[in-house]
Amino acid sequence: MDRQQVTQKILSAKVAKQMRWADIATEFGQSKEWTTAALLGQMTFTRAQADKAQQLFSLTDEEAAWLQIVPYKGSLPTAVPTDPLIYRWYEIVSVYGTTIKELIHEEFGDGIMSAIDFSMDIQREADPKGDRVQVVLSGKFLPYKTY
Repeated sequence: MDRQQVTQKILSAKVAKQMRWADIATEFGQSKEWTTAALLGQMTFTRAQADKAQQLFSLTDEEAAWLQIVPYKGSLPTAVPTDPLIYRWYEIVSVYGTTIKELIHEEFGDGIMSAIDFSMDIQREADPKGDRVQVVLSGKFLPYKTY
C-alpha cells in the first residue's frame, strides 16, 4: 500500500458514487481547490480530515493513515506535461513566466510568491462568446533576505 494507491481508491469511489469535488469539499469545510489537491495526494490531512475521507470513500485505517503522511509533492508523470489542459498551463508559464517574474519583482522586489501560504479560486465566467475559466492565484510574497 502507498499514497498513490489510496488516491486511486478515492478516485474510484468518487466515480462510483458520482460525487463532485465541490460537494466533497463542503463535507470537509475546505475550498474545492485545496480538497481536490489533498485527495489527489498533494496535501497532508489532519486526523479529523482523514477520518472524514475514510467515511466518504470507505477507506481502511491504513489508507486513512496514509493521508496523514506528508506526501512527495508534484504529481506530473513527465517534465513536460502531455495532458492538453495541463500543457496549456505549462505553455502559459513558458510564454508569460518571465513577464510575471519581471512584474512581481518590479512591484515587490527580489523574492518569490509562496505556494505554501497560497490560495486558489477556480470559477466559471459566463461569456456570450463561450464560457471562460477564471483562475485566481494568491500567494504571500516572500522576499529574499541578506545574511
